[in-house]
Amino acid sequence: MPFASAHSGRRVLITGAGGYIGSALANAIAGADAGCLVLLDSSEYNLFEIQRNLEQVWAHVPREAFLGSVNDSDLLDDIFCRFRPEIVYHAAAFKHVPLLELNPIAAVQNNAIGTWTLAQAAIRHGASRFVLISTDKAVNPHSVMGVSKRIAELAIVALSGSACRMNAIRLVNVIGSGGSVVPVFLNQIAEGTSVTVTHAEARRWFLSLGQTVEAVVACGAAACEGKILLPEVGGPVRIAELAGFLIRAAGKEIPIQFTGLRPGDKLTEELTYEAEIEDGLVEGPLKVVSTRRLEHAELEDIVEQLSARIERRDHRGLIRALTSVVPEYVPSKLVLNAMAGAVGV
Repeated sequence: MPFASAHSGRRVLITGAGGYIGSALANAIAGADAGCLVLLDSSEYNLFEIQRNLEQVWAHVPREAFLGSVNDSDLLDDIFCRFRPEIVYHAAAFKHVPLLELNPIAAVQNNAIGTWTLAQAAIRHGASRFVLISTDKAVNPHSVMGVSKRIAELAIVALSGSACRMNAIRLVNVIGSGGSVVPVFLNQIAEGTSVTVTHAEARRWFLSLGQTVEAVVACGAAACEGKILLPEVGGPVRIAELAGFLIRAAGKEIPIQFTGLRPGDKLTEELTYEAEIEDGLVEGPLKVVSTRRLEHAELEDIVEQLSARIERRDHRGLIRALTSVVPEYVPSKLVLNAMAGAVGV
């Protein structure tokens, strides 16, 4: 289904609507003459900015803005009851890997439980499509952020059905997004300080913001359900080479300082699990990947276990539960030390 026809006249909810990807999505979908845009964000400033931008560029498109969290089920019921969104793009997430190593409860509450709460609301209120924006860090995760997003993937795959088609798009690094390496490097170059790279062999895949938006909306229009979709990303880039290129492009001579991998970092991310199966392509082009699919009862038990540990602020129990749900998860030394009581979190 072409992008314009998939969104023209439709009521669309975007979570994390004021973020880097969410705001670009909002503009793209407004440009496709959406019937109504419903914007949800927990950042007052970001929500104000995307509201202001849409008013200037797409004033004719009806829109509503809500300040709040995807964990607030009462707010979600209010939004769905009043505006009946047909398509949901779930871009809201905590993403900063080292910070989330120190805050596993917040990471799992927002990224995993929040996704489950939103997906349940979408089903209850008759949404027809749901897109989770996931990450390559969810594959064989070494970070709390990655494992929390993997559980989010498992949730929407389990909950997907013919009435509400749910898919996840597994993105790589988006150039220019908040906290990503390119803005950090450019700031360091402008200041004339050393450019910091974690490891000489660290590699990452990259997409531009335009490529990212195209991939996400193609996922929203895809006919499949309960799948992971992957954009074409080419080969991984060595971060040290990227830093060197930016330094030369600025016409400066600045040293690169290798600081060591941070807690939760991997040398190279991966795009798929070994057991996942590629099921062809959909328009985009996006690779369609079949992944592990939980039974509803199994998913509900996982959510109950995680929620109970979050409520008790049981860090040790939470990490043990995460490793049980995602056996491929390798907790960082920081997290393991915290579990042993050597470091508080």
